[in-house]
Amino acid sequence: MVATIHIAQKILNNISIIKSHNMKEQSISFPLTNAEFLKVISNSFFRFLQKGTSRSTDKLKPLHGAIARDLHRRLGSDYEIISQGYGVDKEAQIQGRYIEKWVDITVTKRRKAVAGLAVKFVMQNYSQNSNNYFENMLGETANIRANKCPYFQIFIILDRLPYYKKDTNKSIQKWETFTEHNAEKYVVLSKDNVDVFFHTPNKTLIYVVHIPDNARLSNQSDYMDYYRNLDFSITVSKDKFDTMGSAVVLNDYETFIDKVYHTIMAQ
Repeated sequence: MVATIHIAQKILNNISIIKSHNMKEQSISFPLTNAEFLKVISNSFFRFLQKGTSRSTDKLKPLHGAIARDLHRRLGSDYEIISQGYGVDKEAQIQGRYIEKWVDITVTKRRKAVAGLAVKFVMQNYSQNSNNYFENMLGETANIRANKCPYFQIFIILDRLPYYKKDTNKSIQKWETFTEHNAEKYVVLSKDNVDVFFHTPNKTLIYVVHIPDNARLSNQSDYMDYYRNLDFSITVSKDKFDTMGSAVVLNDYETFIDKVYHTIMAQ
């Protein structure tokens, strides 16, 4: 009986997508505009669905690789960009004041690191890790910036995301939302003076994005199956947040990457 109900529920979950095509990886044009950057995020989510786990680094390659390529086009051949998904397809270490740190995207000139970018895309179980994400970001930024190397952060999150139980089926316990309360610490960060506080990134980009909702999904398998078979693109969330200060850019890749470029070129 339970199995029958579950099968029926899966059929209901997929009624709305019977006439749709599967989600596909999209071609990307450079230089990246805000619209193209959303395609990049969509491609990262697509890879996540193909792998079926958030732990695979494969989901990061379209994201890291596209940002690295875009930044290299802007900076020119005097610079080398080291990243997964681009060039040598691996990360590099930057020497911090205290320890070396593997960095998602490293910019070098004459073999010396001149900037680093960290990228995080959160797709599930945000609340249990929210403070850890933020504290780790502050710590790694302080370590690298205290050694006179500019450091930037990109934080991408779904506006509504599943919170899974630790049971066999990874049942969805609840749906979480990225709220104004969650954004409060970033609002405070945005008002920091980056010349005074080395734990504050030179510039932080926050992207709050949206995928079509389906509250009927009951576990991780349902979630993966549903979105694999849904033809959609990720969009910017319509949720509103408090005004950010100059240290944080909200949902605007073009402005952020321009700031990254000018910071690097000013050295």
